[in-house]
Amino acid sequence: MFSSLFSAAPVDPHAPNFFSATTNVPENELFGPLEPKDTEWLCAGGFVTETQTFYTITDDGVSIMCQVIHSATGVWYPTVQFTFKVHDPKTGKTIWKSVNVSNFTSSPPGLDKRSCKADEFTLTYKPTNNPEYPETYVVNANLAADLQFSMEFQRIGTVPGWKLGKGPKAGYSYFGPDLEKPEGYVIHRFWPRFKASGHIISEGKADTVQGVGMFIHAIQGMRPNLVASAWNFHHFESEELGGVSALQMEFTTCDTHGKKGSGSGRVSVNIGSLVIGNKLAVITAETAWPGEARPADPSVISRTTHLDTQFDQETGYKKPSRQIVEWKGPSILADAPGTVTGKVEVDVGDVENPKGLIEKIDVLAEIPYVLKVAVNYVAGTKPYIYQWINPAKLHISGPDAIAPGLSSGIDVNGTLYSESTFIS
Repeated sequence: MFSSLFSAAPVDPHAPNFFSATTNVPENELFGPLEPKDTEWLCAGGFVTETQTFYTITDDGVSIMCQVIHSATGVWYPTVQFTFKVHDPKTGKTIWKSVNVSNFTSSPPGLDKRSCKADEFTLTYKPTNNPEYPETYVVNANLAADLQFSMEFQRIGTVPGWKLGKGPKAGYSYFGPDLEKPEGYVIHRFWPRFKASGHIISEGKADTVQGVGMFIHAIQGMRPNLVASAWNFHHFESEELGGVSALQMEFTTCDTHGKKGSGSGRVSVNIGSLVIGNKLAVITAETAWPGEARPADPSVISRTTHLDTQFDQETGYKKPSRQIVEWKGPSILADAPGTVTGKVEVDVGDVENPKGLIEKIDVLAEIPYVLKVAVNYVAGTKPYIYQWINPAKLHISGPDAIAPGLSSGIDVNGTLYSESTFIS
């Protein structure tokens, strides 16, 4: 699928070498329903990083993340990691475990490629006959002598999974000058809201957990340091109005990929969605091209803005002290036409006085040595991920047919989990 790493340069060095997933997607076709193949494990060769991640916020405000990472690194044998993290903002306690698993396989006996297993865990996809929860994932893991967990993630029937646009090629951002032979790609597919339940056994103590969350299947079909210079991710959950969720995923290309070839990069691609009243209400998507002004009043908005940035000597990056996250787009609900909007502003504090900071993750300290060598980060570059969880107020508006009073605007109280990743 990919052109050779040593292929000749394009004839025109100023030709586009990045094609955003938002290009040529009509506003009334932003929602693309997931097909069974969309969430199958690809397990591709070459340089491909594939993840399935379940983010949960429990009823008592605890953040739980479990993730399977399949990393193909050229001629090297793929590395597969299982990562599990629990953070309680009330106590400050964090459980964190990342293990390189053995004997990984997708489509275990009797199951399709939406399931996978290894010696340390099983991840099992199950369709059901229950319209309230039509499909589920069950994850069981034994990560250490003192850490095991079992969780079930049930997709809510009124909240379908989605990708940007319709069809098998929808949702892809492509890298390289030739769309027929791209150098790489990025794709995300989502379950924007699920019900979570299960238990965690840590240090001999068993805790029952339940809550709501979201699922992401993501693939980066290129070396991760060439895909993006930065990422933003937001996940808001609330039980008000019968269930409200918001998600947003944004990446910014390196300077090497843009509309006019190398040197025209730092393109930001952002996609997101809002769930209101336990119904998927809107999909948003927006691309910011360097040097091009945004429309004054666009009909679709999907963006993250960092405010009051401050240099963090520990990481070497300018981190935000505040973030504004915005959504706007046409309702996808046939019985509630109109425009749906959402906006949340969160204070994450300054370097000396952070608010809701879970951790600053030194990426190179966490990834396997083989992947570290294959990625070959530029000398002196040290990627970091900031993770925060904070109480937040999401202001939403839209047709009253979605929720009474929505046309006048409603403030929804909930919890916002955010990540900002700096790579270069």
